Formats: sequence, C-alpha cells, structure tokens
Amino acid sequence: MNTFWGVVLAAIGLLFIRWGRTKSDFVVYRLLVARSQLLWRDRVHEFYQVSGAAMIVFGLLFAVFG
Repeated sequence: MNTFWGVVLAAIGLLFIRWGRTKSDFVVYRLLVARSQLLWRDRVHEFYQVSGAAMIVFGLLFAVFG
C-alpha cells in the first residue's frame, strides 16, 4: 500500500511542476496560487515547481523504502 501512495504523491508532484511551468488556469491550481501569493507574491509559480520536485523525491522514497 505504501508503494501506491508513494506513486500518487509523485504524480501530484509532477502535476505541480507542470502547472507551475505553464501557470495553469485549472481551478484547483488557481485556488492554491491565490492562497500562496500572500506569502510568495510573484514567485508563487517557482514555489510550486520546487514543491513539486520535493513531492516527487519524497513520493519515490516512500514507494521504495516505505
């Protein structure tokens, strides 16, 4: 079961990287950006790219070693 959740976490991280690079208009991403802009201002999309990369790493680690 840990493998499944690790892969799901990595897939969500991949979505965050994609949405951050394209500055997506997807509803969920726009809601996340609206909340994060209070802290990150104009660097919010870079924040989601870095967060997505971290999610991929932790998801793969969880899938392999969890």
